[in-house]
Order: sequence, then C-alpha cells, then structure tokens
Amino acid sequence: MDSCDETSDRAGARRTFRLVLEYDGRDFEGWQAQAGERPARTVQGVLAEALASIGCPAAKIQAAGRTDAGVHAEGQVASIELERALEARALLRALNARLPRDVAVTGVAEVAPGWHATDAARAKLYRYRIWNGAVRSPLREGGFAWIPEPLAVDRMRAAAAAFVGTHDFSALRAAGSSARTSVRTIRTIELTGEPGHEIVLEVLGEGFLRHMVRNLAGTLIEVGRGRFEVDEMARILDSRDRGRAGPTAPAHGLVLVRVWDGLGD
Repeated sequence: MDSCDETSDRAGARRTFRLVLEYDGRDFEGWQAQAGERPARTVQGVLAEALASIGCPAAKIQAAGRTDAGVHAEGQVASIELERALEARALLRALNARLPRDVAVTGVAEVAPGWHATDAARAKLYRYRIWNGAVRSPLREGGFAWIPEPLAVDRMRAAAAAFVGTHDFSALRAAGSSARTSVRTIRTIELTGEPGHEIVLEVLGEGFLRHMVRNLAGTLIEVGRGRFEVDEMARILDSRDRGRAGPTAPAHGLVLVRVWDGLGD
C-alpha cells in the first residue's frame, strides 16, 4: 500500500498538488469541512481523513468552488499543500484506496508551491438536469430533478438568453451569501432536450453566487410551466429582489462539470 510513511520526502519542503475529484453529493453536507463535536460529513472532510490515513496530513485543502449540500461534481478541482507526499501517481492510487465509494480522485499533478485552486479558477461549467417524464424515473432519482408536468423548452431557452452577460445577480442570490458583490458574468447558457424527456441546462460563467445556478434553473422551470413570461427575466434581474425570481431547484439535479484554471484546460 502506498504511504507517505514509506517515502523519504524533501526535508522541510511543502509540496502542492492539484486534484480533480468526482463525487456523488447526496450524502454530503457540501464541500466545506465543518467544526464541532459531531461535524457533518463533507467532501473536504473525507479527503482530509484519507490524506491523514496514508500519513500525508494536509496543511491546506482548497476547492475551486464550494459545492452545496447534495450537489454533485464531475470535475471539481482542489489544491492540497502537504509537508510530505508521495509522487503524483502513487498519491492518486493511495487516496482512491482510502476514499469512500461516493468520492474518487480522477487526476493528480504536482504544481508550483502556493498554487491555490480558488484563486486560479477562471471559469466553471455547471449542468442542471431535469427529468420531465410524467412518471418518476428510479434510474434518474439521484441526478435529475423530476418535474412531471410538460415544460415549454423553447420558452425556457428564450428566457435563458436574458441572463447571459455581466449583471447584478442579486435576484438569484441566496440569503446569507457572504460575497462582496453580486455582479457576475455568465458566458453562455445552453438548454437542450424536449418536453416529456431529459432537459439539460448548462451554464458557463466566470464565477457564481451561492445557489445562483439552482435559482436560475428554478426560474426557468417556472417559465416552462407558464408561470413567468419570457420577457419578465430582464425585469427580475433589474429588480435585484430574490423574491421576484423562481424557487431554488433541488440540489441533486446540479453537477459541477469542469473548472478552467490554466492548468487542466
């Protein structure tokens, strides 16, 4: 078994690694580790435990984005700073041998000392998946939000265009967000699928507020239901009022697909 205890690392030299992770978020209370006598299960927490179990306790673990409770990731990026470490390929093997079944490290690379996943992230792609069948789908239960009534996909697609560009997204910002500004830039939004089948919303942006993509998805679902008109989207944005937009869509429909950070692009 690969272990940092079996290596003769460079004395006193901290090493930084870039990790790519995939995880099923349903049994996690998000990415961020939590303090307390009985801390909630988090992705950062189980990663720290796995590193400690192979004798590589991390001085720092940072993610490109702090996914919320229930949200999945296909390509989350994290930086870890270790006082002693295996080589990248051995570190990947060792971590995957210790991590639980709902988390895997799909890539490891050593990077320059001090490299920080949060600061390096230039853009992120999120995908929101909807099952629009009249009957629930057990095979899609963990990764799709189920909306049984038919959705007007063309109207949803037309409404989505209003959110592309640089805007104040206060109307899609969750209460309690600590972000200094609500101004964000969405580069592209694509919505594919058809009523009665799978509908997929993909949002590429330079940064996101807490629950922003889920609130965007929830608003577009209301358009698809006919509860909002297409031309209301600009007015909702301009209002900067969270109460004017749609409800927050369920967490399990959301996936962090990819992070652009200049290294894995």
